[in-house]
Amino acid sequence: MAKEGPNWDGLLKWSLSHADGTRPARNLSEEDRRWFMEAMQAQTVDVVKRMKEITMVMQTPEQVLESQGVTPQDLEDMLDELQEHVEAVDMANDLHSIGGLVPLLGYLKNSHPNIRAKAAEVVSTIVQNNPKSQQLVMEANGLEPLFNNFTSDPDVTVRTKALGAISSLIRHNRPGITAFRLANGYAGLRDALSSESVRFQRRALNLVQYLLNENRSDCNIVTELGFPRIMMHLASSEDAEVREAALRGLLELAFDRVDQTDGGCSSEDDGKLKEILQDRIKGISIMSPEDLGAAREERQLVDALWKAKYNEPSSLQEKGLLYLPGEDAPPPDVASKHFEPPLRAWAANRNPEVKASEEKKAAPLLLGGVPPADNANSQNNTNNTSG
Repeated sequence: MAKEGPNWDGLLKWSLSHADGTRPARNLSEEDRRWFMEAMQAQTVDVVKRMKEITMVMQTPEQVLESQGVTPQDLEDMLDELQEHVEAVDMANDLHSIGGLVPLLGYLKNSHPNIRAKAAEVVSTIVQNNPKSQQLVMEANGLEPLFNNFTSDPDVTVRTKALGAISSLIRHNRPGITAFRLANGYAGLRDALSSESVRFQRRALNLVQYLLNENRSDCNIVTELGFPRIMMHLASSEDAEVREAALRGLLELAFDRVDQTDGGCSSEDDGKLKEILQDRIKGISIMSPEDLGAAREERQLVDALWKAKYNEPSSLQEKGLLYLPGEDAPPPDVASKHFEPPLRAWAANRNPEVKASEEKKAAPLLLGGVPPADNANSQNNTNNTSG
């Protein structure tokens, strides 16, 4: 599967033989020009041709490839090459026109987990910031195998790569977001947060954050499904990125519940959150100067969440740990930058009846999944009690 690159050494020697750098380059003769163009064309990879060849391999049954001595590693290498080609938006969109998209999606069901994971990576590259390819993958029913791998694959790497592809597929893609919610995607995200894989947790937290920003009414849904308690647990993770992402999610929910009469959390959960924040403040207090600098965003998040919940600054300010002496300017206001609570409060109070109506309409998008109505309600009741 390996491909040879251009003979740059030969071209360099040819170039140096025609110019010594002390005088303007001479005009090429027609013979030299023809030789140069032929040499360049001979060494240039025809990307579309290569993608067609890769498509033919992907269309060949797995048992036939095995009988010809093609190994799973060969197929992984082939997908690696394909991923390089589709990094260009035009090539990503051309994959469908040459018949390669559907076979690629078929590789999401390959018997080898490494190939399933690599296929998801290629899909993620194709659809990232690419509305046309997002639409093509949705039309080819590509979300279904990705979702199945995300929620059910026995290999956590496959699940993680599938979630990454889903995240790229549905970002800035309203039909994709709706389809994900209809498939009970939040239940899958909740399971991912409960896994032992740090990378899986990070990706799930980041997607939850994005979805909550896109659909404010979903804050009620994730609260009912028990996300706050899981996020509180992850706020004490040993992984800094997981801690920060969990704190962002809790802050998102806290600001959404500012104007709610029920206060958002039970007194037990509220007390638990206070203990967690106090523990994080203690942990921050004993950090080395270097670690304190790296934990800048975590310090902001802890303080912002404390303010949002208890309407007072955290003790990080008293300890002089919120703004470090070495930081030339106050750090960005995390709360106003990400969540804009005054604007949201104004929007929430502007027409409460409309907001309540929207929330009632939004919930069935999650809760009205594939199972029949009775089974779905039973499953949702189980989810709410187990969260």
